[in-house]
Amino acid sequence: MSSVVISGDTSGSVTLSVPAVSGSNTLTFPALTGTLQLGYTASYLVVAGGGGGAGDLGGGGGAGGYITGTTTLTVGTVYTATIGGGGAGGVPGAGTSGTSSTFTGITTAVGGGNGGSGTGGSGGGVRGNGPAGIGTPGQGNNGANAPNNDNSGGGGGGAGGAGTISRVSPASAGTGGLGTASSITGSSVTYAGGGGGGGGYPAAPSAPAGIGGPGTPAISGGNGGTGPAGGPATSGGAGVVNTGGGGGGGGVASPSGPGGAGGSGVVILSVPTASYTGTLTGTYTTGTSGSNTIIKWTTGSGTYTA
Repeated sequence: MSSVVISGDTSGSVTLSVPAVSGSNTLTFPALTGTLQLGYTASYLVVAGGGGGAGDLGGGGGAGGYITGTTTLTVGTVYTATIGGGGAGGVPGAGTSGTSSTFTGITTAVGGGNGGSGTGGSGGGVRGNGPAGIGTPGQGNNGANAPNNDNSGGGGGGAGGAGTISRVSPASAGTGGLGTASSITGSSVTYAGGGGGGGGYPAAPSAPAGIGGPGTPAISGGNGGTGPAGGPATSGGAGVVNTGGGGGGGGVASPSGPGGAGGSGVVILSVPTASYTGTLTGTYTTGTSGSNTIIKWTTGSGTYTA
């Protein structure tokens, strides 16, 4: 597909002749000052990398920022997608925050906060009664702490909800905040769930199964990493790749368990197949959903020429 730019007039009309099977077609536009640029509507999903969970009974990592919407792509313009990486888990301290994902000229999703009260797309959880991480409005939610319970971590925030605090009785580590489902690819996938907090030990038989804490793993909010059961050197689970999930908090000391890594982000673009140019770079996959072509960039950076 070639680029079409039409110079405008201050009065009258602008006429464009385009090739046809026989003869030509004439399109007449209202007069304008400057340039008329042709474009088409596309949908996008941008998810940043999730934060790494903290080690040693630490908080879960916050999910990467989650942004979705529609925009008009200008014919001939090159758009760049950059995929944020997940943060490393803490060994044994706070993890590192995830990095941002961008779709140039359209939007930026902020990387998830580390499990150690990091701020970001969603905030990270924290051990003990300290302040939890704060999420970015419109992209994610806050993490949680562990008030009056220094033997577990709070959950990291997710795109669909805040992390939960840990509980003393019955003992349980905090769960990660819920993720958010998107069907931009044609199938429902949950992105940007917060990481679960790390649990302590010895095991507490009264801890509810599946909730987390001593003896049972904390649960993530959907594609975030799970925190571990109680026990020495238990490692937090990693957030799922290309979903922006936060990493789970690590287990108890002696020795300290490391936190899990955050999941990398993703950029997905859905364009009308009738307008799709096929001019792409980077690491990507393509598919179709109904009348649209789906482009999914999974690492590094890449481009699409509209």
